[in-house]
Amino acid sequence: MNWPLEAFLSFIAAASFGIIFNAPRRTLLSCGLVGMSGWLIYRSYFLMFDDSVQASFAGAFVVALVAHILAKKFRMPMIIFSIAGIIPLVPGSKAYNAMRNIVENKYLDAIAFASEALMISGAVAMGLVFAEVLMQLFFRQQAKRTQRKIGMTRT
Repeated sequence: MNWPLEAFLSFIAAASFGIIFNAPRRTLLSCGLVGMSGWLIYRSYFLMFDDSVQASFAGAFVVALVAHILAKKFRMPMIIFSIAGIIPLVPGSKAYNAMRNIVENKYLDAIAFASEALMISGAVAMGLVFAEVLMQLFFRQQAKRTQRKIGMTRT
């Protein structure tokens, strides 16, 4: 595995989709970094455990966490970073192979590819949702701490 090449290509893919989705210019570098971080986590997890569904979940989870952090930093919606960041994780080759096998009348192979593409897509969605829930809990807890500090200083 060529880590630097994969990092570079995933960065370019995510930043390019940031351009396509009209992300602000000052966020394009960050969009690329989000996609690169998600892809590198995905590849690391996949190489360790050989499970693309769990690896996709882990990659999407990291994408959402980094996207939240950058959204706070840039004071922009998280979706700017997360949509561009999940692009490298989309199971396009699995969906393509499913359609190709349907056309070639290889239905059992098509079902295998389609079910894997569906599971990976679901794992990406779940990773984004779980990170969102975790970040909301974190921000709510942080807001409570801030309110307590403000209340302590006023009395």
